[in-house]
Amino acid sequence: MNLERVSNEEKLQLCRKYYLGGFLALPFLWLVNVVWFFRAAFLAPPFGEQPRIKSYVLRSALGAALWGLGLGVWVGLFQSRRGQWGALGDALSFTQPMGEP
Repeated sequence: MNLERVSNEEKLQLCRKYYLGGFLALPFLWLVNVVWFFRAAFLAPPFGEQPRIKSYVLRSALGAALWGLGLGVWVGLFQSRRGQWGALGDALSFTQPMGEP
């Protein structure tokens, strides 16, 4: 979809849908929202819907960053401490490595 061919009201509706979609355990939509609407929110000449699009883009960026940070912390903890968790670590693992942790 070419956003230059879409009306400003439709841009706002689409941006809002992607923002709300991120709350449905689809935080990748927040990242798509930021990339797709950054130009309309911050680089385009001012238009009526721009402040709301800008707020959705900023909140999407914050949500994607927090989700990414949380995922990174989880991966780091899991990889460094899985062996100490015993049966829980094994249950959470897709594959069980052989040998001593």
